[in-house]
Amino acid sequence: MFILDCMTTQIVFSDEFNKHDTADHPENADRLYVMLDALEQTSFYNTLQFIKPEMISEKLLYEVHSAEMIEKIKEISKQGDSWIDLDTYVSKSDYETARLAAGGVLQVCRAVINGDAQNAYALVRPPGHHASQERSMGFCLFNNAGIAAHELAKKRKKILIFDHDVHHGNGTQSIFYSRKDVMYMSFHLSPHYPGTGDACEIGQDAGKGYTINAPLGFGHDERGLSQLFDEIFLPITQQFKPDLIIVSAGYDSHHADPLGGLKLSANFFGEMIRRLQDIQPRIVCTLEGGYNLQWLGKCFISQLGQLVSHPERFEDTIKGNDDVSSIIKTLKKELKECWEL
Repeated sequence: MFILDCMTTQIVFSDEFNKHDTADHPENADRLYVMLDALEQTSFYNTLQFIKPEMISEKLLYEVHSAEMIEKIKEISKQGDSWIDLDTYVSKSDYETARLAAGGVLQVCRAVINGDAQNAYALVRPPGHHASQERSMGFCLFNNAGIAAHELAKKRKKILIFDHDVHHGNGTQSIFYSRKDVMYMSFHLSPHYPGTGDACEIGQDAGKGYTINAPLGFGHDERGLSQLFDEIFLPITQQFKPDLIIVSAGYDSHHADPLGGLKLSANFFGEMIRRLQDIQPRIVCTLEGGYNLQWLGKCFISQLGQLVSHPERFEDTIKGNDDVSSIIKTLKKELKECWEL
């Protein structure tokens, strides 16, 4: 059946991403292999439009990241098999691989904004949300979502970056902390790596009110998250009126993830997309964390199935702590001068 371009879901992917690999590290090439295998077994596989990523320009890279940070990755990646810090490795040719990942995210964001695709998923590695303007960290080299949002904001587009990784996206937050053209919204486990993302971190100067953090305790579940969507995330999104939503898709908030601590089911990842679509259907997901290879593909398909209007559900029920009343109360107090809540 012929599908109009405007109704397609684009998938940007390249085998080049799996050159970034260290077998004994949780963020390794097996992650994408598992996701691709799950994708090939879906009923909607043949409806997807696969595209190859284009490398981000160095000029744009330098608009978001410092010269020292970029040059460090460039030099280390000539040799490869080295570490920036205790968590973050650099493989040979990673300077090009990381630029390809950032370029792929921008590519599909442009396609969705321009109406060439209805929505998209960036199956890219290395991930990006911990990379700040001046530092690669937390498995991340360059900030893929941040670079795309920055470039689109130059075209007077309002971008919401919604981050559901179990770890706070400190890098993304810091890049846009004083800006109001890009909103950063996150829920995450706290206290947890990297130690940022308190409810009082709401932005500064022109960006005051455009950073929204919901720090959750160990064991918080999707019933509590649903309340946060109803009372905080969705009302603010409606008022912000984004032209595009970029989802930093971290599946380590699933209840079985070895690096996690929240109690979300695989099905809730698709539910989050559904609820965001009700406000703005132009959505691009970009891969961040998620390290349980038995559940990673299911969490991914839950989201992608929602994007292509073929929701898939999995046998996965979990209950934890649903009490988020104090978090909601704190956020309403912090944000009352910025939004109607």
